[in-house]
Amino acid sequence: MRSAKLTSPLLAVVLFVSLLPAAVTKAQRLRPADVEEKIEALLRQMTLAEKLGQLQMLDGEANGNFRPEHRDLIRQGLLGSTLNVRGVARTNELQRIALKESRLKIPALFAFDVIHGYRTIFPVPLGEASSWDPAAAERSASIAAAESAASGVRWTFAPMVDIARDARWGRIIEGAGEDPYLGSVMARARVRGFQGADYSQPDKVVACAKHWVAYGAAEAGRDYNTTDISEGVLREVYLPPFKAAVDAGVGTFMSAFNDLNGVPTSANPFTLTKILRGEWKFDGFVVSDYESVKELMNHGLAGTEAEAARAALNAGVDMEMVSRFYKQHGPQLLQENKISQTTIDEAVRRILRIKLRLGLFEQPYGDETRERAALLNPAHLAAARQIAARSMVLLKNERDVLPLNKNARVIAVIGPFADDNKAPLGSWTGDGRTEDTISLLAGIKAKVSPQTRILHAKGVALGDRGVTGNFDAPPVETSNAGGTNVAPNTDAARSAIGTLAPDSFAAAVNAAREADVTLIAVGETAEMSGEAASRTSLDLPGRQLELIQAIHATGKPYAVVLMNGRPLTINWLAENSPAILETWFAGTQAGHAIADVLFGDVNPGGKLPVTFPRTVGQAPLYYNHKSTGRPPTDQKYTSKYLDVPVTPLYPFGYGLSYTQFRLSNLQLSAPSIRPDARMTVSVELENTGRRAGDEVVQLYVRDMVASVTRPVRELKGFERVTLQPGERRRITFTLGPEQLGFYDREMRFIVEPGTFTVFVGSSSVGGLEAKFEVIEK
Repeated sequence: MRSAKLTSPLLAVVLFVSLLPAAVTKAQRLRPADVEEKIEALLRQMTLAEKLGQLQMLDGEANGNFRPEHRDLIRQGLLGSTLNVRGVARTNELQRIALKESRLKIPALFAFDVIHGYRTIFPVPLGEASSWDPAAAERSASIAAAESAASGVRWTFAPMVDIARDARWGRIIEGAGEDPYLGSVMARARVRGFQGADYSQPDKVVACAKHWVAYGAAEAGRDYNTTDISEGVLREVYLPPFKAAVDAGVGTFMSAFNDLNGVPTSANPFTLTKILRGEWKFDGFVVSDYESVKELMNHGLAGTEAEAARAALNAGVDMEMVSRFYKQHGPQLLQENKISQTTIDEAVRRILRIKLRLGLFEQPYGDETRERAALLNPAHLAAARQIAARSMVLLKNERDVLPLNKNARVIAVIGPFADDNKAPLGSWTGDGRTEDTISLLAGIKAKVSPQTRILHAKGVALGDRGVTGNFDAPPVETSNAGGTNVAPNTDAARSAIGTLAPDSFAAAVNAAREADVTLIAVGETAEMSGEAASRTSLDLPGRQLELIQAIHATGKPYAVVLMNGRPLTINWLAENSPAILETWFAGTQAGHAIADVLFGDVNPGGKLPVTFPRTVGQAPLYYNHKSTGRPPTDQKYTSKYLDVPVTPLYPFGYGLSYTQFRLSNLQLSAPSIRPDARMTVSVELENTGRRAGDEVVQLYVRDMVASVTRPVRELKGFERVTLQPGERRRITFTLGPEQLGFYDREMRFIVEPGTFTVFVGSSSVGGLEAKFEVIEK
């Protein structure tokens, strides 16, 4: 395993920056008018086949190699972009063919799913959103951009900005959760991180807002399923993060897999052209998702390959990923006047515009020395550790079980994820590697004193889908001073999926009995979240709950460490376990970051970006719901369930700290404002505990009576604040038309006169309240 000791992150930054190629200067960089002139000059020279070649993206192999045909296609001008091809040696080889052997010398564009890191892996996006820290999200995206650009990849298929209200959907892991305001803040931050102020710079990449649009509203949380939502919900819930990405300058969009109100999103002119290009004036290009043009036939929108190509291209999908219908059927469709030359030219124009803005014509090649210096740079590892720790959410901490004492006599580290260095990487792991990842056990060993004994046992083993094994073997005593493990006195047993698991349920319980405190690492495998990973149960898979209950029965102190990519139904834990830390999938530095929080070197300050339900039967569950005509009460005929409370297990915005905070003295700058005016809302925050810590102050608004019914609360501002013990600070927010308006019945964005309630608190439940009026002009 590569050492994670960060002896000189600043020196590493200096060395890396010194290896960057000279940036494209203002004199070298084409002015906007020159970009358009260059585009038109190329278009005049291009054959139809070369134009269609620019609209084609093909995939490389999983290991980063290109396919043999890529050389010939690029040489002939018939391939404009690839995905998954990475590593400077490979990208440079193809780029030299494009620039030295093709007729028009148009550079290729290399893309990859750099979702939460390239080689240095950061927390999964849902986890990172738990930091409620856009600066952290921007920083991680910037580092991911530097590593991927150094490896020849100048285009990332990120950020994913889908709003997700249903925890059954596996891809909830890839976004910022359920709220459009938080999602918009994170979308802007991630686009800024990937692209910077100018993505032609050598350590930046062009970003891609995906999946356009409403992919996260899949019925029943089943991936790729149909979505059917009103235009009002589309505009108020699902579009805002994409608009924020456009406002931040995102260069590309990706159309989605889903059917939206009867029209698949990869052939939907309303979203692709009317909104994106017409209303928002987006001038970048749209790439289809993987074979989503081909899948128009499965949807039943197209009966033939040619019809699928016509529908997608005419709707506004500029580049076709993997399937080859544009290239194969474009000439015939043009001849039959089913697509126009203008449509083809405009798609090519958009793609060339991004290539020119990227500086690919001036700086087409990567540098292998810079690539080696960038990957797993010590400064990058330090940032991954810090951001991971900021992303963790303390769900429970009775009797101050946490933070732990570094000088404890015996600590047991138990569970299927205790020494797992794969799960912390989560899904879409870029070029992240398990051998570089710090497991929880390794992080604990590095944190405690040399005199501390550490006992480790899995207790149960999980397969990719949650299948469990249970084995008879004693716990393994490990040395945190670099000594050898004590081998178990048993024959190796095989789990349900064929992996070795030489420890047991009973051994784990015995270790807990012997230890002063036990850490139980449970959750989901990496394969259980992400694309094509929907679940009908949100319970802990397999026998993990039984393991926790058995350790609980010993009466010894313990803390549960969750590793997962979605909200889980953990009712028993919430009611009985003394401490619960949500760590999500925390990335390359997971073990160190978790240990930093468990032992108090970092005071947890994260908040949930998504609601935790009590049962899967509540899904979809989200805080910003409507009131209904019969809000839930103790009366029978109200909107609730017979068998569980209507409330969530843990609400949106919730998270504890090792210290305590108090909000007081809520003030509004005016009792009333006009619809086009602004006002300030301020509150005093005090750290009343004995430790320095972070609190996220959250501002919610409710429009009490409107021509269209409004949610019971809507997040409209937040700030993460660090305070020393006894310190006070006044936090101020601004409310204006952007925060108070909504789409009326004619889909006009308006601010209506009436009463508004402001809530300021530490979650979406409770808090201080005040009212004000919006009055007629």
